[in-house]
Amino acid sequence: MEKEILEHGLNINRRKFLSSLGIGIGSAALGSLLIPDLFGSKEDAIMAGLPHFAPKAKRVIYLFQNGAPSQLDLFDYKPKLNEMHGQDLPASIRMGQRLTGMTANQAKFPLAGSVFKFKQYGEHGTWLSELLPHTSKIVNDLCVIKTIHTEAINHDPALTFFQTGAQVGNRPSFGSWLSYGLGSENKNLPAFCVLLSKGKGNGQGVYSKLWTNGFLDSTHQGVQFSSGDNPVLYLNNPDAIDKEDRRRMLDKVAELNGESYKEFGDPEIQAKIQQYEMAFRMQTAVPEVTDIRNEPKDIIKLYGPDCLIPGTYAANCLLARKLSENGVRFVQLYHQGWDGHGNLPGEIRGQCMDTDQASAALITDLKQRGLLDETLVIWGGEFGRTNYCQGPLTKESYGRDHHPRCFTIWMAGGGVKPGVYGETDEFGYNITENPVHVNDFHATALHLMGLDHEKLTYKHLGRRYRLTDVAGKVVKGIVA
Repeated sequence: MEKEILEHGLNINRRKFLSSLGIGIGSAALGSLLIPDLFGSKEDAIMAGLPHFAPKAKRVIYLFQNGAPSQLDLFDYKPKLNEMHGQDLPASIRMGQRLTGMTANQAKFPLAGSVFKFKQYGEHGTWLSELLPHTSKIVNDLCVIKTIHTEAINHDPALTFFQTGAQVGNRPSFGSWLSYGLGSENKNLPAFCVLLSKGKGNGQGVYSKLWTNGFLDSTHQGVQFSSGDNPVLYLNNPDAIDKEDRRRMLDKVAELNGESYKEFGDPEIQAKIQQYEMAFRMQTAVPEVTDIRNEPKDIIKLYGPDCLIPGTYAANCLLARKLSENGVRFVQLYHQGWDGHGNLPGEIRGQCMDTDQASAALITDLKQRGLLDETLVIWGGEFGRTNYCQGPLTKESYGRDHHPRCFTIWMAGGGVKPGVYGETDEFGYNITENPVHVNDFHATALHLMGLDHEKLTYKHLGRRYRLTDVAGKVVKGIVA
């Protein structure tokens, strides 16, 4: 009797095994298609990770407008300011809020209405300045968030906060966190690339700590591309050294580094080996991706003639599309020149001439290639600009100080719901509806990439760190 029961159990197990085997193989095959790194090496799995849930976006292009664009002259239409132009900002609106050292000692705070005309565009009646004629054509794809806010009131901490989730340095940047959590889609290119351009306005500097890997492995650091014939410095082989020579040299260096790793166990040694191998693969991939000579004439016309000049914002937008199209997980652009303390109307005209057409072209280009739905595009700076004037005020000229209380960014593609989110008061000084903190912005962007911001952590010096630190919530109102 016991023997019969045992055999019956074995038969059931066999039947279950054989019947489920086909399903298991099918699931494995499907998984390998959906997640190419699923059956890679242990090292690949650690580097690539897995999304916590189905992502809406696969990659990010972040168009960072360094220096803080004036939301009141671009997006946040406030006719009240024009009505009260030159009158003092009511104390009941400012409520003693923190000011910078540049305006804290002003006796008065004269309101400055925008000299630019505004109109409503698109299905959602989004207000846009006359400075953004190209953006107005793609406004139906944009989620304009008018209520971003931050505690930082000076450029360095505010800029660092947006890039790393902390106002102090030496924390991993946004792109590094995504590289750590999701890895690269293309083993021949970095997961995180950085492009820089300078505008015509007053500039604020950018520096490598903004794309640092922090305490993560150095393989997750952003790779800066430069303008000119060599986008990545020191990538090409020296004279008289060919590809085979380089391959033999790297193999020998890897052997020596392998021996050092056995002796010391330092994970940075393994990271160095991976970086050398990446550089070797990039020698072929980078020249091909950065070559725009084969781009059709209609694409050149779309981005504008500046896209043919390496190092311009337009050229970097086109390059960002090419990098993203080739599987780069996070492309970060920094465009300097938005620090409008003096002649803001004159400076912002030049900045918009640099950026408006190319930013809109990027959205159009991604959309017509079927890439916008899986690419999250972000446009914005580190804080906003005050409704009152800094320095001399006339009808045609004014400057604006830093304003962290409320400002505007826009997002597009990658699972974002188009429209306008949040509202500010009639003076454009305080938030009246749907505030979005920088931590919330980061949490939402990670969510769109399939990552839970509370689970994407790294243990360092006995503490678990994350991009959103100990705050942040997903803003469901902007998720499609």
